[in-house]
Amino acid sequence: SVSRLLYLLQQETSSTELRTECAVVLGSLAMGTENNVKSLLDCHIIPALLQGLLSPDLKFIEACLRCLRTIFISPVTPEDLLYTDATVISHLMALLSRSRYTQEYICQIFSHCCKGPDHQTILFNHGAVQNIAHLLVSTSYKVRMQALKCFSVLAFENPQVSMTLVNVSVDGELLPQIFVKMLQRDKPIEMQLTSAKCLTSMCRAGAIRTDDSCIVLKTLPCLVRMCSKERLLEERVEGAETLAYLIETDVELQRIASITDHLIVMLADYFKYPSSVSAITDIKRLDHDLKHAHELRQAAFKLYASLGANDEDIRKKIIETENMMDRIVNGLSESSIKVRLAAVRCLHSLSRSVQQLRTSFQDHAVWKPLMKVLQNAPNEILIVASSTLCNLLLEFSPSKEPILESGAIELLCSLTQSENLALRVNGIWALMNMAFQAEQKIKSDILRGLSTEQLFQLLSDSDVNVLMKTLGLLRNLLSTRPHIDHIMSTHGKQIMQAVTLILEGEHNIEVKEQTLCILANIADGTTAKELIMTNDDILQKIKYYMSHSNAKLQLAAMFCISNLIWNEEEGSQERQDKLRDMGIVDILHKLSQSSDPNLCDK
Repeated sequence: SVSRLLYLLQQETSSTELRTECAVVLGSLAMGTENNVKSLLDCHIIPALLQGLLSPDLKFIEACLRCLRTIFISPVTPEDLLYTDATVISHLMALLSRSRYTQEYICQIFSHCCKGPDHQTILFNHGAVQNIAHLLVSTSYKVRMQALKCFSVLAFENPQVSMTLVNVSVDGELLPQIFVKMLQRDKPIEMQLTSAKCLTSMCRAGAIRTDDSCIVLKTLPCLVRMCSKERLLEERVEGAETLAYLIETDVELQRIASITDHLIVMLADYFKYPSSVSAITDIKRLDHDLKHAHELRQAAFKLYASLGANDEDIRKKIIETENMMDRIVNGLSESSIKVRLAAVRCLHSLSRSVQQLRTSFQDHAVWKPLMKVLQNAPNEILIVASSTLCNLLLEFSPSKEPILESGAIELLCSLTQSENLALRVNGIWALMNMAFQAEQKIKSDILRGLSTEQLFQLLSDSDVNVLMKTLGLLRNLLSTRPHIDHIMSTHGKQIMQAVTLILEGEHNIEVKEQTLCILANIADGTTAKELIMTNDDILQKIKYYMSHSNAKLQLAAMFCISNLIWNEEEGSQERQDKLRDMGIVDILHKLSQSSDPNLCDK
């Protein structure tokens, strides 16, 4: 039984041959089902094997490491078991020099157990980079490959590791050059892909420039090759995901990728799995295809999203690829959350195009599935989907009307109450876009949906972005005279309170300028301007900002004054007299001498 084997393994009095055989048998058991591994873990096999590594006998050490490796690569084994005792990592580092087998197994254990920044830091601080670097030129392919995998997980999204790798050299050759050699077409695919991942992480961390030839001429073309039909499905998934990450934030790389090997058309093939099954012998392949089909779609959506992030022509090419919009729309309602998220990201990327919003997005009624996605989705999907909705609500988008009819106001108002900052920003931003040049009914619906309490809540939000978008919403609500008068007749008291609150608060210039612009809009109303004229506190504030040290605020304050004093309007004489008595004319005289031409003119 397992416990008997473990007992013999740990007996110092057993012969080394017997203990080694026990480790081998346990390793064979670990290669069985996940349940096998679970029962081995329950018997505390890991501490027993780690203890075995302290033996002086190399063959026994190798057998223990091989068994540990098999256990750690099982999905049921918690990675943290490697890190419970700090001395284990140091000891493993020391064992790296013992034999090619210790090198292969230890690197494999590290690359499987390094999940996230905490693990990366522990391994980095224990000298992983220095200890593993020379293994990249080992005579054993397996050792080179496992060392390379180690670097790919150590450097992933880790600037500290990436910046270190750039300057490490082995036998007089820098690591990036070694990685580039491993990218060459004559190397095994697994090696090409993994070294491309290392160079990608280093590039994203800023350790290698995006215009460096090792990226433009080596890494990017290698990853595009991985997307071709010749490759296995797993390789195509990994190639596309890595390429999406490499080019995500760089326009030039996006342009280069889009014209390499017909990539945009090549990706359309990712949607053709599982392919139709001709004979019963293909059942195995069907099973394999099914397993990878959603991963392929997810990878293709991600790469399309990165490709189309900035360039209008690329977006056009993507949308013109066969059935692309239908594919995205189908992706939005897939059962796999990862595919849904990738499809929404892709849609978001394409929705940055004015041209596409007016054409393809309209033809495919994209807003329908998008509104559906927004119903009780997890936050990561909500954030991207609500960002996309912001774009669909811009004034030139024909989707604006139907979206309103499908209950968007209520949905967006609820987003503004979210704990999540990005969702609050997107909710208020979308409402701001919705209110731009909208008819009065929509504006009233927005105000009703938000409620005064919520408006004040947003105006006192700790995030300046939320505050600016809320002021933008107010400014859009208070445009065109009849609307200004109507809204101020129903919400005047609260809006004036809000304006006072902000002009008195500790806010930056942009916030105050936006607030004064709202006041200028109110001053443009017919009946609304009385709310300013009868509020001495607000008039004093306008006067104060006319003499402010910042020219933007002075200009905004003067807009308020000029809207209050138009000669053609009823009551203008009384308003002019009141402002003259307040000393506004004296300030205007002073400003007409200003060295700033804008102030002078106004």
